[in-house]
Parts: sequence; C-alpha cells; structure tokens
Amino acid sequence: MRLIENGKLVEDRFARVPDDEALPEGAPVLIGIERFLRDAEALKDWPAPVGVIWPNNRPIAEIAPYLPQIALIALNFPSFRDGRAYSQARLLRERLGWAGPLRAVGNVLQDQFLLMQRSGFDQIQPVKAADADAFDEAVHRYTVFYQPATDRRPSLLRQRLGRSVSGVAE
Repeated sequence: MRLIENGKLVEDRFARVPDDEALPEGAPVLIGIERFLRDAEALKDWPAPVGVIWPNNRPIAEIAPYLPQIALIALNFPSFRDGRAYSQARLLRERLGWAGPLRAVGNVLQDQFLLMQRSGFDQIQPVKAADADAFDEAVHRYTVFYQPATDRRPSLLRQRLGRSVSGVAE
C-alpha cells in the first residue's frame, strides 16, 4: 500500500497483520493494540520494527510505558467527522514527547491533510490513490495560521509580535 510520508508518495514498509495471523519473521509489522498489549513482553525481543494501530476511543496516555519499544504509531479516523485522533496526535507529540513516525489511517480525506500535518502526522494513508497526488496542493493552500500547532509554524500573532519586538520583518 502506498502512503504519503513527509509530503512524498512512498511504499509502506510495514506489513499490516491481523490479530489471528502469525507475524512475518524479520519484517516490520503494524498490529492492533489488543495484540500488542497481549504480546508486549514477547515483542520486546522481536527482530524487526513493530508499529501499533491505536483506536481513537482509548486514552492515548495508556501508550506511554510502551513508547520505547514502538517504531510507528497509527491513529485511526473511523469517520471523517470523528476528530479524536487529532487530539491524540497533539498529545503524543507535545505531552508524551513522541518523535517517531505518526500515521493517519482510516477514513482520511484530502480536505484533512493540512490539519493532519499541523497536528503532528508525518504519514498519511489516503483512502484514494488520487488523494495522494493532491497532497502538496492541499498542504500549501494556506500560509498564515491563527492557531499554534505541532508543526511549529508561527501563528499570525507570533509573527506580528516578532515584528513589533524586533522592529524588522522576519
């Protein structure tokens, strides 16, 4: 499956493995949280990277003790109207200090790409292949933002304060 990673279309190196199937030896895997929690001790010695699909109806703070052994976190968007994964992404980045790959999966639409990027996602698994082609245009549509975000682009207020304090345009 193809995905968008840091603005580029790439092949997914993680194999998504259902809970009832054996994990492929030596290959990066993406598994559900129930399986991960059940097998967390055994997965500490797994010879390949392990990613976790975290549901949006579970508190993200529960993942904190396992962060050192996780290579990728995928947050689920079950519906385009359900934005809980945005909050989870910001909490992971800002409070839990997650610096690894953060992937948006599920019902991911191109209208949401910019907000996903600003919330801390660096990987997006689009619903339609054509959406991936629209990524660059979608994330560069707006250049000025009122709200601060995880992507560290300065808000309009910060830009104005920077100009008035220093006296020069930044």
